[in-house]
Amino acid sequence: MGISATLGYPDCQAIPYTKMVEAVTKIVESVDLPVTADIEAGYGKNLTEIVQTVEKFIASGIAGINIEDSVAVSPDLVDETEFSERISAIRKLSDSLGFHLVINARTDVFLTQSGKPENRLAEVIRRGNRYLEAGADCVFVPDVSEREKISVLVKEIQGPINILVNPTRGAGLPPPISILQDMGVARVSFGSTIMKATLALTKKIASEVMEAGTYHLLFEHLSPIAESAKAYNMATGRPNK
Repeated sequence: MGISATLGYPDCQAIPYTKMVEAVTKIVESVDLPVTADIEAGYGKNLTEIVQTVEKFIASGIAGINIEDSVAVSPDLVDETEFSERISAIRKLSDSLGFHLVINARTDVFLTQSGKPENRLAEVIRRGNRYLEAGADCVFVPDVSEREKISVLVKEIQGPINILVNPTRGAGLPPPISILQDMGVARVSFGSTIMKATLALTKKIASEVMEAGTYHLLFEHLSPIAESAKAYNMATGRPNK
């Protein structure tokens, strides 16, 4: 969502995948840490197109991907067998290229409110284990924040669990990271929330300037000038004074 919004596109696979690959490539070239890319539903209409897309993302130098079993947050999820076949094909591609691509398989049962509420937890568990068997390394479950449900997922899904911090969708905030770690959660993602918070702050700053002609919010949230200058100099290769 962050890259899409920056380039003028809405979230949910509206951006052309070529532009996403270009942006991801620039990130990979600019940082020293391993980069994982959210490739949404795979940017393809069928298995062949999705695998071709993944190959282009791999060429950017990424270490891993997120791929989800819904399209544009539709209430209809991709059939779990079909999605497992996508994971298997991506794993086969990765193996053929001689390295282990980290596949973070996202199941959107809670996010899309698919099926009856009382059946959703079991559906997540079933799908999660199928995806791990197909070759995924981690199961990503958005929109679950209750400790009881998270504990069940950690216990019943036979692999690492990724939880999303996304209060904007009404799921509430999950426990703090230290508690999630103690519960056995392997990974915590923030998804679109940091970009949404940034855009909300930008709007508030602009509103204050337009309505009151003042800059209090801007000053309040501005990093210290010395810190900003140091970061700029590091990015441009200029010496710090």
